[in-house]
Amino acid sequence: MLFNSYEFIFLFLPITLGIYFWLNKKRLTQASKAWMVFSSLFFYSWWNVIYLPIMLGSILFNFAVGSTITHINGTQSSKKRISSKTMLIFGIIANVLLLAYFKYMDFFILNLNAMVGTHLDLIHIVLPLGISFFTFTQIAYLVDAYRDEVKEMDYLNYTLFVTFFPHVLAGPILHHKEMMPQFDAVRNKVFNTKNITAGMYLFAIGLFKKVVIADTFVVWVSCGYGSTDSLTFVTAWTTSLSYTFQLYFDFSGYTDMALAVALLFNIKLPINFNSPYKALSIQDFWRRWHITLSRFLRDYIYFPLGGNQKGQWRTYSNLFAVFLVGGLWHGASWMFVMWGALHGGAIVLHRVWQSMGFKMNALLAWFITFNFINITWIFFRAKEWDDAVNVLRGMFGFNELGDITELAEFGGLSTIDLVMMLIVFMIGFSTFFTKNSNQMVSALRLNKKSMFFGAFLMCVGILHLSKVSTFLYFNF
Repeated sequence: MLFNSYEFIFLFLPITLGIYFWLNKKRLTQASKAWMVFSSLFFYSWWNVIYLPIMLGSILFNFAVGSTITHINGTQSSKKRISSKTMLIFGIIANVLLLAYFKYMDFFILNLNAMVGTHLDLIHIVLPLGISFFTFTQIAYLVDAYRDEVKEMDYLNYTLFVTFFPHVLAGPILHHKEMMPQFDAVRNKVFNTKNITAGMYLFAIGLFKKVVIADTFVVWVSCGYGSTDSLTFVTAWTTSLSYTFQLYFDFSGYTDMALAVALLFNIKLPINFNSPYKALSIQDFWRRWHITLSRFLRDYIYFPLGGNQKGQWRTYSNLFAVFLVGGLWHGASWMFVMWGALHGGAIVLHRVWQSMGFKMNALLAWFITFNFINITWIFFRAKEWDDAVNVLRGMFGFNELGDITELAEFGGLSTIDLVMMLIVFMIGFSTFFTKNSNQMVSALRLNKKSMFFGAFLMCVGILHLSKVSTFLYFNF
């Protein structure tokens, strides 16, 4: 089920919210948790119930492994049959293998056929929704259990932690220790008008970003990447910038809605975006973009590899390895690996630049950073290497120059559609100067102006729900 759908906004959410707070009002707290788990599983299996056993099996397995690790850590006897580290390694390997099978098996077979000359048939596995997110969330839980940071072990609580529907399909990636106290806090079980207001306001912003802004860019993105061999200078830049803004408004808009829905239940999910296109360096960008993924890669890959504690060259190799993993995490394609390698190389160059004590003008630093990000998104979006090269050729003037009048013909747009596209482009560029959605909610004051603005965004967003809409990160 999508957040940007009639059934979610007008049926699922109000029913789930109403029954949840009614059960808590009757002091049926365990029943309210069970209701939330049931609702989350229903939400997850809305499209295809075949995904459900995979998630439930993963939850049961990881809870058992985590409980075993916690039990071993609490055992005083020196005659332990198995160490907690062994259980942790076993759990991580099992999770990675599950993810590898569903996400990378066909990719492995394709490359094996190409390298060895075999003719193995592809399995054509359907990727379970959200598997990357709930797998990383549970790996983090196992590591937290190993570090003795998991203080309670309850299967219902753990299932709620993993399945909590606002985050289950697209993150943010959660930590057990930051969520469980919120689920158990008495004050969070009471209907909170302030949180409801802020949540609805943030949901309206996220919905508008997703269905009005991001989905409008789809026209030029699809046209551009559908015919990369005919791109001119103008249409190549239009294509690349359209995807740069589409991806941002798609993912950040959906994340805004996730944070908003959680807030309706008095739960605060970690912020995942902080104006990433305002970044003045590649390091700054990764502190602002998909923050919970950056945190996971840092805490559970970079630090265990040694971080920056084993010398300069080891630091650089650790950073590069982390970004390769981050690239591959996004999908089974050499294009994602290339994207990760480009960002890994950039972060290493940035560290070298810093170590030499060099400085750069802020405006120039932003210009270089944004254009690097825009260019590397081409590899993220392109299906094949040739497509990426064709877009780059157009952007760097190796094809015809073209002019602004071809944009309407390029996207098959009417005059009204073209005006709408240009307005959306202006909104996209406004992200460089305006407050982000989190800042807007933090500064929210309930008055006629804010109520009208929120209602306007919500109404416009709902009017756009009839259009075909997808969510990019479902593929990752």
